[in-house]
Amino acid sequence: MSGPGVLLMAYGAPERLDQVAAYYTDIRRGSPPPPALLEELLGRYRAIGGGSPLSAIVERQRAALAAELARRGRPAPVYCGMKHIAPYVADVIRRMAADGVDHVVAIALAPQHSTFNEQTYGRAVEEAAAAAPTGPRATVVRSWHDQPRLIEAMAAATREALARCDDPATAHVFFTAHSLPERGAGGTDPYAHEVAATGALVAEELGVERCDVAFQSAGRTADRWIGPDLVAEIRRVAAAGAREVVVCPVGFVADHLEVLYDVDVEARGVARSLGMRLERARAMNDDPVFVAALADVAQSALAQEVSA
Repeated sequence: MSGPGVLLMAYGAPERLDQVAAYYTDIRRGSPPPPALLEELLGRYRAIGGGSPLSAIVERQRAALAAELARRGRPAPVYCGMKHIAPYVADVIRRMAADGVDHVVAIALAPQHSTFNEQTYGRAVEEAAAAAPTGPRATVVRSWHDQPRLIEAMAAATREALARCDDPATAHVFFTAHSLPERGAGGTDPYAHEVAATGALVAEELGVERCDVAFQSAGRTADRWIGPDLVAEIRRVAAAGAREVVVCPVGFVADHLEVLYDVDVEARGVARSLGMRLERARAMNDDPVFVAALADVAQSALAQEVSA
């Protein structure tokens, strides 16, 4: 039986320490990492409990989205695929085709669009769909950075974090996203603008004015990466007298290393060394309002399929 299906796509992350070397090698396009870099990454995973919860969270998001679409009377099979660890996006698309899916609606679990995602997620979907024996059509959702329920869910999480501060009115809020190399995300690339737009919409929903956009998790390469960097920004506002900061990672929709280590361990440690308190807005994970946002995005794309 043929019909459309939804594919949620994530970067992927190792669930166990014994998967880290292969994962890191995949990120490096088959080149094993130098021992020092591998040990550094292993240390970060040890610091968050020995592995990432990302795969399990994406599976919960997948199941919740399928249930929400069914509840709305628009049932569709929902799959999940990863970029750098099994189940790989291309393998999942082949499975979707074998299951009778004739139109793949693919949503990257990264709300802001970038050329980088276009060249990785988008290309992987289109090439795998074209290569599948039944050749399902593929629609890749390019951006959903301003989806109203996404903004609502992120604002609610940030409001909770602000409420944990001693003085919410003077806390400085940072809206963060993963940094990317300037050569790929500068100039006309929409990424930085969309990150700023998401942050501005959440700030408007909250009614906060003490806020800025910052980037985090820049790679260890010789390239220049887009900024400003979160840690540098924390130091800047500390020098200006701020004593509490709230971080809302608007570019991330699940707990994984970039949130659990880069914010919760590294950035919080810097803040503590400066006599500051750092609170982090909880990740979206399978928050019901966030799942409703995903369903809105999927349903819109599925509706376009019906009218095509």
